[in-house]
Amino acid sequence: MSSPPGRGERRGHPAPSPSATSNTGAGGGEAITKTADVPKGGGTVLKDKKLVVTQPTAGSFRCFTAVCPHQGCLVNKVEDGTIDCPCHGSKFAIADGAVTKGPATKGLAEKKITVAADGSISLA
Repeated sequence: MSSPPGRGERRGHPAPSPSATSNTGAGGGEAITKTADVPKGGGTVLKDKKLVVTQPTAGSFRCFTAVCPHQGCLVNKVEDGTIDCPCHGSKFAIADGAVTKGPATKGLAEKKITVAADGSISLA
């Protein structure tokens, strides 16, 4: 069995993997997904958690809210370098959540994550 993903009680100890582009260090709770479940150049929508995790380049992981800022619909897919909302056609960049096609005028809010050596991804 593997150990729990977080070591948040001791601030001076970084997370085991420096490959995450997001915060590594204190924090980390229950795993939300695994790196193996997030395709390179794409992403995975976690509908039950209202999150989307992307891997814009190999080993670089980002996490955003899956709630579209236009009218609150949940995005439903990651395809061709964008995170797509089915309600009105808004698209967001997988690298930074920025709007690439409206009607949304604001990007997806980023969530801080940690990536553990075992490949588990947790909210920071």
